[in-house]
Amino acid sequence: MIKINNAIYKINDYKTFSIPQLEINRGESWAFVGSNGSGKSTLVRALADEQTLLTGEVVKQFSRIEHISFEQLQKLVEQQWHRNNTDMLSADEDDTGLTTAQIIQENIRDPALCLKLAQQFGIGHLLDRRFKYLSTGETRKTLLCRILMAEPELLVLDEPFDGLDMQSRSLFANLLAQLSQQSISIVLVLNRFNDIPNFVTHVGVLAECQLVKTGLRQTMLQTEVVKSLTNIELLSCEHLPEPDVPPTVLADDLPRIILNNCLVYYNDQTIINGLTWQVNANEHWQIVGPNGAGKSTLLSLITGDHPQGYSNDLTLFGRRRGSGETIWDIKKHIGYVSSSLHMDYRVSSSVKNVLLSGYFDSIGIYSAISDKQQQLADKWLALLNLTQQANQPFRSLSWGQQRLVLIARALVKHPTLLILDEPLQGLDQLNREWVKRWIDRLIHKGHSQLLFVSHHIEDAPNCITNRLTFVQTDRNNFQYRFEQL
Repeated sequence: MIKINNAIYKINDYKTFSIPQLEINRGESWAFVGSNGSGKSTLVRALADEQTLLTGEVVKQFSRIEHISFEQLQKLVEQQWHRNNTDMLSADEDDTGLTTAQIIQENIRDPALCLKLAQQFGIGHLLDRRFKYLSTGETRKTLLCRILMAEPELLVLDEPFDGLDMQSRSLFANLLAQLSQQSISIVLVLNRFNDIPNFVTHVGVLAECQLVKTGLRQTMLQTEVVKSLTNIELLSCEHLPEPDVPPTVLADDLPRIILNNCLVYYNDQTIINGLTWQVNANEHWQIVGPNGAGKSTLLSLITGDHPQGYSNDLTLFGRRRGSGETIWDIKKHIGYVSSSLHMDYRVSSSVKNVLLSGYFDSIGIYSAISDKQQQLADKWLALLNLTQQANQPFRSLSWGQQRLVLIARALVKHPTLLILDEPLQGLDQLNREWVKRWIDRLIHKGHSQLLFVSHHIEDAPNCITNRLTFVQTDRNNFQYRFEQL
């Protein structure tokens, strides 16, 4: 159904991507795995006829091809927030943005199928909620429902499991297995070899912007090229560049966070109800729970980005929220990474300037940059293996490389509080191990504390000492469990 020979695709003005040979037959299920920057997203667009072919032979017989990616999700969220700044608001509308049901049915209207898919993914109760207010995992599920509305012959999914909790990942893998039994050809593009579902029959490996090897699943997972990509034993012990100014040192008897009887709600929907939580010195917390539990909302209260932070009893670094501090007084002590920050970084900026913006807690550069900050940024870029891309547009990087830069942006200050909300989304196995080591090194210095959110238990760095778990009691209510590890 797809046959490609000696194809070379244009990625951008700096790179090309090559597929020497590839055949995908009806009913086969493929997983393509590679490191960040290896060309995975380009492969997705090539299979969907959305990438410029420079040379080579491509024959396709699929008539309905659908695909999904982080970039698509980012554009969709941006479009919904952009509506606030246009004249698209009608006279009788009190809010902008499409509902979840409207997003799912934007291209194909079928309320019955929409409801069926939404219920399969556990978001049936969210169909009337504005899409832009969904959690990261909920937006992923919405986009998955949206492409399945087309009942495609070929389904190409770029990192479909990232952003989903464990139950949702298992549910979606089972749904894909059912689709594969209905003669639908499925292509998964993944960073994690252990994310390859059992129904996958063929595996391809990408490296250095080329499809380097393909074959049957069991054979491929035993080859040296796969083992070399998963080998993390040769990671060297790199030292992190120092901060530009000495980090703030707080007294050990000063609680870092005190939150009393927290209440957060949107319209009639309660997101956090009755959470009382204290983070003391030398505690490093992992925060876990299902999609939509309120984990990201909790973090946005702490960073000062959520307006209801000022209506709650919240004390940060010994100072009560709303006691006269500015948003910059809060952010100067915090390093932060999240999917929403990644989506917000829409300004036209070079890779180096994105990294430098971490010194100023801004999106973009609006202040003078010191010589020391320039030198430190160069050291971080070398650590990221992105020295050659320093002056290229941030958006020219792969999604995983962008995430690495944003993680470094959060670390550059050696912040008092490091807040990482699903930081490893989109990263391959080697880069996930790198980042976990960077976090542990930063924490080992003794001046930073960590709040870490991830659906993957194995993603937690070694420094974690405590866990806050959001436990679902019914569809809309959660209780909170605290553990010392």
